[in-house]
Amino acid sequence: MSTTYYMPTNDSGKADLLDHLANNLTQYQTVLAISAEDIAGVLADALSFRYTLQSMFDMQAYGQAWTEYKNLSRDGTPGFSTATWPVAPLLVLPTPAAVVPGIIPRLSKLVARIKTNKNYTAAIGQDLWLVGTHSPIDPSTWKPILSLQNNAGHPTIVWTKGDATAIEIWVDRGDGANFVLLTMNTEPNTPDASPLPPIGTSAAWKYKAIYHYHDAQVGQWSDVISVAVGN
Repeated sequence: MSTTYYMPTNDSGKADLLDHLANNLTQYQTVLAISAEDIAGVLADALSFRYTLQSMFDMQAYGQAWTEYKNLSRDGTPGFSTATWPVAPLLVLPTPAAVVPGIIPRLSKLVARIKTNKNYTAAIGQDLWLVGTHSPIDPSTWKPILSLQNNAGHPTIVWTKGDATAIEIWVDRGDGANFVLLTMNTEPNTPDASPLPPIGTSAAWKYKAIYHYHDAQVGQWSDVISVAVGN
């Protein structure tokens, strides 16, 4: 059996918890004596942290795109007669207000105060995601579920982490090389910033993935997903 602390161990999970509390604390404001300032603070922290996390992912993808472009520009690649500059990501608008550093320590203090309130119950804790879970871990049954998003024409592979240590993602770009390793990631999600096909052409890129647990592949390969890309 695995016992988990209520606070997620990764940034994506922390952002999810903040979002959940921002959307659900109000209904317990009176019974748990949560101030309006606390509610506003959680909302501001949730918006700021989610924006920071997504912007970081976008900038990492942009940096990866420049690395791929640099390598292509330097060495060339069979079948690529032209190349395009990486496209800078557009930050999502409106930009939320920056907050005082210490989002998670503030959240932990608030949760500790909530749990000492005389009206706090296990049911409230479960509803607010403030109670750890007890569940068996059987990595042999794990199978990633992948989906795709578009970021300035480049695919982003969307996945959830669960109890896995990391995910191993492979790609087939339809160039005859079949599936090759794209990356190993420890945090969702995974942008593919590789150069797009030459202008006026398109290709079908396919992806599959498998989870890792303690540095070893576990479970089953995901279903293969495909997306059309082109300039």
